[in-house]
Amino acid sequence: MTNPFPHSPLFLLALSLACAAPSAAWAEDAPDFARDIRPVLEKRCFECHGEKKQKGGLRLDRTADILRGGDSSSAPFVAGKSAESEMFKRATSENDDEKMPPKGERLTAEQLAKLKAWIDAGARLADDGSVNQAKHWAYVKPEAHPLPEVKTAAWCRNGLDRWILARLEKERLSPAPEAERATLLRRVSLDLTGLPPTLTEVEAFLADPAPEAYEKVVERLLASPAYGERWARPWLDLARYADTNGYEKDARRSMWPWRDWVIAAFNRDLPFDQFTIEQIAGDMLPGATQEQKIATGFHRNTMSNTEGGTDDEEFRYEALVDRISTTFGTWMGTTMACAQCHNHKYDPFLTKEYYQAMALLNNTADSDKDDEYPTMKVFAPGQREQLESFRAALIKAEKTANDFAATPDFAAAQAAWEERAAAQTKWEPVEIIALESAAGTTLTKTDDGAVLASGAKAAQDDYTVNAKTALRGITAFRVEALTDDSLPKKGPGRSADGNIILTEFKVTADGTPVVLKDASADFQQDGWPVAAALDGKPETGWAWAPEFGKPHFATFATSAPLGEGRELALVFRLEHQNQQWGQHVLGKFRLLATTSAEPNAKSSVPAEVAAILAQPAKARDDKQRARLREHYRSVSPALKPLADAAGAAKKAADNFEKALPITSVMVELPKPRVTKRHVRGAYLSTAEEVQPATPAALHALPKDAPANRLGFARWLVDRENPLTARVIVNRFWEQVFGKGLVETVEEFGKQGEPPSHPELLDWLAVQFMDGSGGGTPWSMKALHRLLVTSATYRQSSKVPAELRERDPFNRLYARGPRVRLEAEMIRDQALAAAGLLSPKIGGPSVMPPQPDGLWQVVYSGDKWETSKGEDKHRRGLYTFWRRSIPHPMMTTFDAPSREFCVLRRNRSDTPLQALNTLNDPVFIEAAQALARKIAAAPGDVKSRAAFAFRTVLARSATGAEIARLTQLFDSELAHYTADVPAAEKMATSELGKLKSEAKLPELAAWTVVANVLLNLDEAITKG
Repeated sequence: MTNPFPHSPLFLLALSLACAAPSAAWAEDAPDFARDIRPVLEKRCFECHGEKKQKGGLRLDRTADILRGGDSSSAPFVAGKSAESEMFKRATSENDDEKMPPKGERLTAEQLAKLKAWIDAGARLADDGSVNQAKHWAYVKPEAHPLPEVKTAAWCRNGLDRWILARLEKERLSPAPEAERATLLRRVSLDLTGLPPTLTEVEAFLADPAPEAYEKVVERLLASPAYGERWARPWLDLARYADTNGYEKDARRSMWPWRDWVIAAFNRDLPFDQFTIEQIAGDMLPGATQEQKIATGFHRNTMSNTEGGTDDEEFRYEALVDRISTTFGTWMGTTMACAQCHNHKYDPFLTKEYYQAMALLNNTADSDKDDEYPTMKVFAPGQREQLESFRAALIKAEKTANDFAATPDFAAAQAAWEERAAAQTKWEPVEIIALESAAGTTLTKTDDGAVLASGAKAAQDDYTVNAKTALRGITAFRVEALTDDSLPKKGPGRSADGNIILTEFKVTADGTPVVLKDASADFQQDGWPVAAALDGKPETGWAWAPEFGKPHFATFATSAPLGEGRELALVFRLEHQNQQWGQHVLGKFRLLATTSAEPNAKSSVPAEVAAILAQPAKARDDKQRARLREHYRSVSPALKPLADAAGAAKKAADNFEKALPITSVMVELPKPRVTKRHVRGAYLSTAEEVQPATPAALHALPKDAPANRLGFARWLVDRENPLTARVIVNRFWEQVFGKGLVETVEEFGKQGEPPSHPELLDWLAVQFMDGSGGGTPWSMKALHRLLVTSATYRQSSKVPAELRERDPFNRLYARGPRVRLEAEMIRDQALAAAGLLSPKIGGPSVMPPQPDGLWQVVYSGDKWETSKGEDKHRRGLYTFWRRSIPHPMMTTFDAPSREFCVLRRNRSDTPLQALNTLNDPVFIEAAQALARKIAAAPGDVKSRAAFAFRTVLARSATGAEIARLTQLFDSELAHYTADVPAAEKMATSELGKLKSEAKLPELAAWTVVANVLLNLDEAITKG
């Protein structure tokens, strides 16, 4: 990095002038040690002169040592005499052997000027002039300060403006004039709803002469459902919301009901304290509602590792670590994560306190399992009643069937059936000789004649079974899939849910392939019929979802009887070659044969039932008799209509319940877990047990609050909390003005930047907590109203050269904000201008177009399937968010992966962004749709160009801008008139080809114009 301090006489002269002149934002303020000096010492001096190291005997991290100095006789600071202060002389030295700090970045001109001014003003360390260490400003509870007196009070529209204007007058600056009305409307529309105004809204606002016209617009925008969508977006970054689990598998999860809760909470202006409590501990509130339980999804957005072989408890601990970091970062702007391994180096937080805070969150039931437990079904209004009606119908249908099954006639019919069935199909197990697995799976013959698979699980596998039988005239073979405690969900398959895909079943008899036909099964999954096990295709096969944990059987008839009075040598091959679903192989199975004339699954009884029927009736026990009753009920012709009615009722209830969304929630355990301190943060290295508590340097838990998650939630928004209100108003300010009053939005500790307007920050925090003007305490809409109705916000963003030089980053707010839009807003604006944006609110995430081939999912066949209809044009908020592969347009415009909490998005400016807005399919489609609107507008080319410009940017174009657009249109029209095929390609989309070729060149030319407008810097900027 270039050294900014040449240390020449000219530099020192410039420094002295800077210290004397009022041009800098800090020039006329008396430097404060805690706010202005200590942060500099922490960043640049403590490494060599702090707690662990004191080079030259000098220690600067304790104020009691600062004036005493070190081994040198020279004092680091001489009150009132910067020229005699060794610290200042070293900082400005031209001698490389003397200059401080000796490495890294040097102190900036502003830092040196503050240091000099502080020393010359007396080097005061605390407000009372003592050497006692001052408490960091952010850890002192905010109090309302009286509004300052200003000279031009008429400019101010609310109290916020008084603070800004007082500072400007102090700096001898004047506010900028109010922004042009169309520009202001676009700015506030984007800030409050994330969407640009329509041309109709622009014209209505421009035509409204009422003094309160702007305020009416603000109220309309605050009442819009789009308000909740816009302000939910940054909250999703904080909550690390995504539609997948993260880590290697990154499988899907269902968290969108929580996302919809956040949108609804903003729209109904749920007070922020309640907004907080419900997300941290909504399930623990008395009589918790469905919505309050859904709200706890905030901390179920942590990643979960479902990779095979991982330690669930280790990753539950990692989730807890993430929750501590996220909670303190989101609500308190505090890097609590530093204390996971050691006492915080800069802020007053101990490692023990870190784990005491962890203990507050350590008692939830989630444990990094594949099933995302605990979850809950989400009911829309009226759906609970619908489900109850389905269940009532099922109960009634089952009672009718049960009453009939209890009659003497039914018992007599069952007895007659037992006699007939005993003489019907009999299945004989084949005698197994040898077993082999193509993938090396261990296959073992069990005592009951079955085969059990164990050992490593292969993604695909083929089993070969050598067997023999003495049966004559075999008409069918049978595969019985059996349950076993060693299998996932008891099997019968080896996949995580116990399912299989038998892609092929083959048999040879005495070396000759057996032709099989008429496959049947007791149950087959939709789309995975048993007949597919005979079609020779590895992508198809027999499966049985969702009937897991139950035995199943499949029957395969032979085309002709086998065996002619001699023992047959049989070779069975059971293939599991589906590439989409790995490990879907049989776990335990038995092979049987029959000589019955009607061997299909429907006409035969299960082997278990056949074994019972083979016993005399008097020898059967109660369990066997119950099994016979159960089976006969399933095949009784007389009971069939009643059973079908009950089955239909059950299917209706099950299908309705299955269609209900499911989301992960927090559930508190009845017995608290033991929490221990982890040495250096290591999962396996634990020390003493700790009890739940909050950091001692901050306020205590409310007196009536329990030391648990609910008490912690209340502590976060307690009126005594010095941080939460400041952090939240600062974050809202940053969203509106581009930079926070505390620029380090994520860091309010000693390593963060001090506030540019500390009294304003405290005033806003108190207004937020207490309710502005007697309004609702903690009202987010009231805070947003206060910000956007201020005169400060309504200023023009144009920057005079003098102001750019004096305040390049607008820290004094002498002009309006000019900020690059976020990724989602840029996409939404293009669709809105084109008239394509869907107004649909909420629901499952959607998949707008993205380049092919991005999703390479090793563990499943999960694919990006572009949404159809209006879902293709939903707001960016609803785009499916895969943590390992976020949508490329989002990442190009600085959206995070959401693997962890992001408190402030970066803002970059890269050529790739321009390539995206020029060439991405969604922007091309938006340009095509906008071109159709332009071509349909009345007037000549200039009128249409003006219409296009206002549609995208709201303001009216200048004559020069119209001239450039018409010139572009004319040149493109000439090009496409000469090349109609190219015009068709440019002007048409999947929405349908145009009927008239005569209009193609014109539409293609307007498409280029629209594409250019949507790509303008002004279009992707709020100004």
